[in-house]
Amino acid sequence: MSLPLRDRKRFAEEAPEEVRSLLNIDTVLIEKLAELLQRTGLTEIELSEGEARIRVAKQPAPIAANATVQPAVAMVPEPAPQPAAPAPAPAPAVADADHPGAVRAPMVGTAYLTPEPGAEPFVSVGSQIQEGQTLLIVEAMKVMNPIRAPRSGRIASIMISNGDPVEFDELLLIID
Repeated sequence: MSLPLRDRKRFAEEAPEEVRSLLNIDTVLIEKLAELLQRTGLTEIELSEGEARIRVAKQPAPIAANATVQPAVAMVPEPAPQPAAPAPAPAPAVADADHPGAVRAPMVGTAYLTPEPGAEPFVSVGSQIQEGQTLLIVEAMKVMNPIRAPRSGRIASIMISNGDPVEFDELLLIID
């Protein structure tokens, strides 16, 4: 049985002493975990020790289902057709996941190819790099983590774009 946090707290506070001792509920711990959820913006915390387990989760705010938006209608002349942009060049065949120079994401986060918005990228295809040089940044939990070159060489291909979400062990770029 899973009760919302407010109901669990109320149950823990109002339950007879015999029930509380049987369940061995630490209401102070639950309250501290709930405060931690609020303070950090997390949606769930789970602790376990041996067979005992405490999970505190909060539900996201409900979305108003009855909200209606009236579309704006304006008379706008139709733009002249533009010639189609050329298709981007296909990634080189060197984009092999098993390549010895493959650089992979060490964590889940958001990848940034530049040190700050509007700045030049750390590296680009064809750049000569040195071992230990910063290649990009992966932001995880509001922490900027520099991803450094594991070896010297030339950037053969970059598999991501600035601001892309990345998964653990995702191929980021390849060094020749």
